[in-house]
Amino acid sequence: MSQADDKIEIQSITSPGHIQRVDRAKYMAMKKALLVALPKAAPGITVAQAKESLLATLPDDLFPGGAKAGWWLKAVQLDLEAKGIIMRGSGKPVRLFKHTSTA
Repeated sequence: MSQADDKIEIQSITSPGHIQRVDRAKYMAMKKALLVALPKAAPGITVAQAKESLLATLPDDLFPGGAKAGWWLKAVQLDLEAKGIIMRGSGKPVRLFKHTSTA
């Protein structure tokens, strides 16, 4: 895999038009874990509940002891929201669920 293939471009729903390049393996592992953790419908689960649920499924070689999982969860969450793959429920705290067309 070339060095360029080691990175993936992500977006953020909070910063439209801003692209960030991040580690592909960590992104893909977190994306998979998050999509497994999230329910298919509103009201969804809180970000804290999602993190608690997915920590055990993250590969330890990429996230030893859950290291940096919070940052990666937020980065993947904002990217998937920007792409319409997951949605945010109304109200506080933030609750997340899969978009119906991707569930």
